Amino acid sequence: MNDRLLRGRTLSFVRRPEARDDHASYVFEEDGALLLADGRIMAAGSYDEVLGKAPAGVEVIDHRPHLLMAGFIDPHIHFPQMQVTASYAANLLEWLNTYTFVEEQRFADLAHAERFATLFFDELLRNGTTTAAAYCSVHKGSADAYFAEAARRNLLMIGGKVMMDRNAPEALTDTARSGYDDTKSVISDWHGRARNNVAITPRFAITSTPAQLEAAGALAREHPDLLIQTHLSENDAEIAYTLELYPEATDYTDIYSRYGLLTDKALLGHAIHLSDREMAAIAEADAVAVHCPTSNLFLGSGLFDLQRIRRSGVRTAMATDIGGGSSYSMLRTLDEAYKIQQLRGFRVSPLESFWQATRGNGEALGLAGRIGTLEPGTDADIIALDAAATPAMAIRMETVTTLEEELFLLQTLGDDRSISKVYVAGEPVSTE
Repeated sequence: MNDRLLRGRTLSFVRRPEARDDHASYVFEEDGALLLADGRIMAAGSYDEVLGKAPAGVEVIDHRPHLLMAGFIDPHIHFPQMQVTASYAANLLEWLNTYTFVEEQRFADLAHAERFATLFFDELLRNGTTTAAAYCSVHKGSADAYFAEAARRNLLMIGGKVMMDRNAPEALTDTARSGYDDTKSVISDWHGRARNNVAITPRFAITSTPAQLEAAGALAREHPDLLIQTHLSENDAEIAYTLELYPEATDYTDIYSRYGLLTDKALLGHAIHLSDREMAAIAEADAVAVHCPTSNLFLGSGLFDLQRIRRSGVRTAMATDIGGGSSYSMLRTLDEAYKIQQLRGFRVSPLESFWQATRGNGEALGLAGRIGTLEPGTDADIIALDAAATPAMAIRMETVTTLEEELFLLQTLGDDRSISKVYVAGEPVSTE
């Protein structure tokens, strides 16, 4: 890996912005630079300062006037659902049974899974997403294809073989035993190999028997460093059916708690319809509520109450949820999240939005020491953002005078066309 120096307007967050004028929450350099070597950021600061630390003859790549930021992080996405996106359905359960479960059966074919692993990572990188936490299908081969392609590209990716042993087509179910064994095998084969990280992945309580949730809990105890990803309280009908299946539970959240899955490693997708008791339990466990705005709007699931969640002390993340979500772009995701909070009477600043898509999501994954910032020593996963990427954006940029305005323009009108360049572990990648 060659040393290189990236020049541009650099933006990196040190913590969540508490207000629009919380300038101490981020580091911004109008003429900044990043020195990259061996896949990491070796130095960051003003161009003159960093150039002074660079070896003689270092390659300088000038991205001005674009913003250089950490690559986007998507903490909830479904690898087998590329061809499910934009499927017409009235609600979550209809969508799952009519489209999703049908499509995911195709991932029993390893060649099919390998083809879509290539397409999946192409699309993520085209949208500036350099790390994601993905659900594979129930088939171990789908996880093998996912992690093999991630390793080939040297991407830091999280993924898991879905565990589901009921309420799905027979061709798409495992058993409590095989789900446990296959997950153990995926962990052995892939966790820590290249930049891969395995997550324990029971799909949700509807598709797992008590025996399978017990097996998932056993995996969590045996591998306490692994993330756990599942779904929680996305849709009213889903909640009602879940409680029919687990009548002994106090509420939906209590189900995961009973089986040892409500921990500080838990990524709880959606988490829209939560009682005060559930929020308190999630906060006490230090688990993460993952907001999926385009999916929630598309399936009519509900409006995530960020202000109430935050006041309850619950950690948050934000994700695309492809294919229930309607865009791979974290910029489009931030835009829809902003609109949902507007409907909730809560104004979210662009600074907070971009913190969430970078450092905030990195913190949710327990990886802020590696990704999500431009701090020296972290992995050099970096994107260059063009706020004048389209004619409409260029016209608006003529009147932009502040960083806040530029970020808001990017999240409101930006998409994959705003991703000018992507670096993975310090190496430029093609997104064409």
